[in-house]
Order: sequence, then C-alpha cells, then structure tokens
Amino acid sequence: MSDTSNDMMDLEENIEHIIDDDQESTPVDVLEVLEKLIKLAQKTAKTKEDRHLQRSIRSSFSKKFRDNLSAEILLKLVLRYFPDDNSEKGQLVDALNANVDIIDLEAEPPIEIYQEVEIYISLLVLVFVIDQKRAEDAVELSSKLIARLDTWNNRTLDPLSSKAYFYYSLSYEIVDRLDDIRIKLLELLRTATLRHNHEGQVMLLNLLLRNYLHYSLYEQAYKLVRRVDFDKDHASSNQLSRYYYYYGRIKAVRLEYSEAYTYLQLALQKAPQSTAKGFQAIVNKYLCIVRLLLGEIPERGLFNNPTLKHVLQPYLELTKVVRSGDVSLFGEIVNRYSNIYTKDNTLNMILRLRHNVIKTCLKKINHSYSRISFEDICSKLNLDSSEDVEFIVAKAIQDNIIDAKINHDGGFVISNTSPNEYASSAPQKAFHERVSFCLQLHNDAVKAMRYHEVKTGQN
Repeated sequence: MSDTSNDMMDLEENIEHIIDDDQESTPVDVLEVLEKLIKLAQKTAKTKEDRHLQRSIRSSFSKKFRDNLSAEILLKLVLRYFPDDNSEKGQLVDALNANVDIIDLEAEPPIEIYQEVEIYISLLVLVFVIDQKRAEDAVELSSKLIARLDTWNNRTLDPLSSKAYFYYSLSYEIVDRLDDIRIKLLELLRTATLRHNHEGQVMLLNLLLRNYLHYSLYEQAYKLVRRVDFDKDHASSNQLSRYYYYYGRIKAVRLEYSEAYTYLQLALQKAPQSTAKGFQAIVNKYLCIVRLLLGEIPERGLFNNPTLKHVLQPYLELTKVVRSGDVSLFGEIVNRYSNIYTKDNTLNMILRLRHNVIKTCLKKINHSYSRISFEDICSKLNLDSSEDVEFIVAKAIQDNIIDAKINHDGGFVISNTSPNEYASSAPQKAFHERVSFCLQLHNDAVKAMRYHEVKTGQN
C-alpha cells in the first residue's frame, strides 16, 4: 500500500475521531486534521487535480466537524499560512476576535499562499462566523470573498467557488436582504457560464430560484428555468433535489399539478434519507397539497412517520377535511393553522382546495340524494346564495364531477344512475400511472449505477 493511501486512511480515522459524539476531541487534534486537509488543497494547486480539494471540502464543512472549530484554531491557520502582505489577512484576524498574543507560532508566515488554500481558510472563517450568529460580519466577509474570487479564473477553484456562493447567499438570507444580491448572482451566473464553471452554474441557478421564490416571484423564476439549462451531469444529488423541489413549486403555482407532483417526488428521492429532515418535511408538505389538488388523498403512512408526524399534523387535519367535504370545517382548519401555512408558503395553494372540498361535498350529495333542491345544497355547502349553488352545480356537471341534471324551473337537481366505473377508462389511467412510475424509477436506478474501475493487467 502506498504512503498516500496510508496518509488518507490516517486522515479519515482522525476525522471520524473528531466527529464521534462518544469521543472528546482536543484543539490539537482538530488543528492537525485541518493542516492535513490544507495539504490536500495545496496538492490540488500543484497537480491541478481537484479530487484532493473535493475530499477536503467534504470532510471539513459537515455540521459535526464545524462544532469542533474555535477562533483560536482558525487564527492559528490564518497566521501560519497567510503572508503578512496579504490584503485579506487583517480582515480575517479581526473577524475571529481572538487574542493574537496567546497564539504561539512555530514558524514564520510564508512568502506566498496558494489561491486554493486562501479561499479554503477564508471559507472556514466565514462558516465559523455564521455559526456564531454574527450575521453582519458574515455579510461583509462573504461579499469580500466573492469579490476576491471574481478576480481569479482558475478551474481548481470551482469546488470552493460553489461553496462560497452558497454561504454568500445564506449570509444575506439571514439578514433578510436577498433582493440586494439578485443582480450580483445573475452576473456571477453569466461569468460562471463563460468560464465553464459547471459546479458554480448549478449552485447559482438554485440560489437564484431560491431568491425568486423567497419573494414569490414565480413568473421570473419560471422564465429563468426556461432559458437556463440545468447541468444535471455536473450536479450532485443534493443540488438535483433542490432543483426539482424549486421546479415542482413553480409548476404547482402555475396549476400544472401532475408535473409538480413528478418533480416533488424526484426531489424526495434524490434528497439524503438519513439527514435533511427539514427538507424532507417541506417537500412532503407540498406533495400532500399537490395530491389533494389532483383530487387524490395521501396515504396514511406519510403522516405516521415518527420524524415527520409533528410537523405534518396541520396537513393531516387539512387532508381529513378535504376527504370529508365539510366546507365550514375547512374554513376553521385554515384559520387555526394560518400562521403555519403562511410560514411554509403554502397558504395560497391551500385556499385553492376550497373548490375541491365543494366538489367532494357535491359528490356525496349526488350519491346520497336522487333529487335535492338548491336551498338544501346551499345549506350543506354553507354558501350565501342559492344562485351561486346553481352555477357551481352546473360547472361540476360540465367537468364530469357529478352525473346529474338541473331543473332550473323547479330549482332542484336530479342525480342520474351511477355508472360502472370499471367500464370507464379510470382503471387504465391508474395502471398507466403506476407503470410510468416504475419505469422512471428503473431508469433512475440504471443511471445511478456505478461500476468498479478495472485495474491495468486484470480482466
């Protein structure tokens, strides 16, 4: 086994020791791991192979690893690797708010620093400031980091630039100033496209979609998706799931519920299964509403999930109301959970469900009564005027929701004999939907298959 492989194994063991909840890590252990990760970034700068830098990024930006960072550790890295004449060094030292006098440096600072190492350490400091809830300092740091990145055109910086774009947008989102960077994000997307920065393009497109949806600018988001191609070949599973989620929301607002349901399902499949519980919860919320708007009832198992049971409780109550067709109870549920629906940005879509509740109630009336007056329907639907009932019933008959006839002179509705559903095309449509889902799942599984590399000299 080569020395490089042994070093990588030792590095992985040290990282596992740091992020292990049962073992206590010391600042010395964290500093040693960070120095080894910085050596990987230096190796990328020398060999132009970004796989070493990718390993550093994967290892050092997880939540468990970041919890072990401190201002003193990061200050040692800044003083040890940044030259004294570097313009960013003073700002990073000030951002850490640590006592420089207590830092004992074993060597003099270098004459120069690799671009990869500079951005890597700057990102660590930025993430540390964000974790410390210092929002304004994070905004200032991220803005200067993006300006610094914009002056360089180096392909080995692409993995770091995509991370920098994410934390740049996150910093402004924390202070609720996302609209201030929208033009800048568009400029960065253009620059990334011209420089063939594929990872940056994927990240920036998702950030722009999030920016537009944050302010409910669905039309602008739809135009962006139509005009900019999403590079799925260079997108990670996390970025794919985010893109499908944003696109599903756009489709749902545009009343394209079938496509919205497909994209939201894809987002749920691509999302991490053991983590990202918040993302899974919000996707399931939209999936629940879209299925209700399609006239379907979500499975009970969705709401019995132990990790999602509490957050999906308002949507379970909503599902029960839509299924029962009680218009008055629907209004009570919406008023009771309006704050939660508003926070989830689902209130406008939920208000559309009132028509579905009325349709469900009309179906029940159509099956229960062979003849019923407009006044009785008006009382059951809790509407103000029987004239409105006449128009609603006429529209339901036209849309083949109920099978009935209206007697305008007598002011009542006559229900026709219920047809045999198995003689219609409904079973065929249901079978087609299930086959399509299975085929799509098979195609995704084939695309996701990976094969072991064949070594030289072996069959």
